[in-house]
Amino acid sequence: MMAEDFSKKSQTTWDTIAQSFDTTRKKPWKQCVEFINKCAKSDTIVDIGCGNGRHLLLCAANCKKAIGIDISNELLKIVKNKVLENKIDNVFLLQSDLVNLSIKDKSVDSVLFIASLHNVKERKNRVKALREVRRILKKDGRGLISVWSRWQDKYRKMFFKKWFTSFGKNEFGDIDIFWRQNGLNIPRYYHLYSKREFKNDIIEAGLSIIEFRSEKIISKKYPDNFFAIVQR
Repeated sequence: MMAEDFSKKSQTTWDTIAQSFDTTRKKPWKQCVEFINKCAKSDTIVDIGCGNGRHLLLCAANCKKAIGIDISNELLKIVKNKVLENKIDNVFLLQSDLVNLSIKDKSVDSVLFIASLHNVKERKNRVKALREVRRILKKDGRGLISVWSRWQDKYRKMFFKKWFTSFGKNEFGDIDIFWRQNGLNIPRYYHLYSKREFKNDIIEAGLSIIEFRSEKIISKKYPDNFFAIVQR
């Protein structure tokens, strides 16, 4: 389990920004749409770190059963309201940190783990979260996992400087990114990944990498997100 104090802090952080976060996260990412559309109609799919449900609702429309997991009760309340408003009957919600999922071994066909792994503190916990993906997937089940890139346009110079001035003080890649929408100023823990590190953590967790992509979603020059399609 993640350190209890960090888990509680993370929940408080995301509960605090939940309403503001929801106003900025409306459109599903094309990478997720492509993955979900390839899932079978009979699939059970889990969205780990489902946030405000922008991908979970699409999962529900395409699959037999969709399970949304998030550490934030406030985000899950937002999802629940959307589910009720749209009269969706195949969505199930669980409040949990991301390293201890209350889901049976080998019980799901597909997993989405989008822009959430990088919010888990300490490498051992991030690898454990990836092992949870492997544990819950059925044989040959697949998942789409994404993280933010360390060397993207916005943070590239900062991390080059850190490499020479503070290397070794914390896990290299750790950063607080502030949420400043709607008058808020809330720090959020992130661990920004290098390509090699992301691949190594996936392999360490016992997952196979089927496809790996570096993508520019906001950045102009250097990729800001990595996407990996993995298999049990």
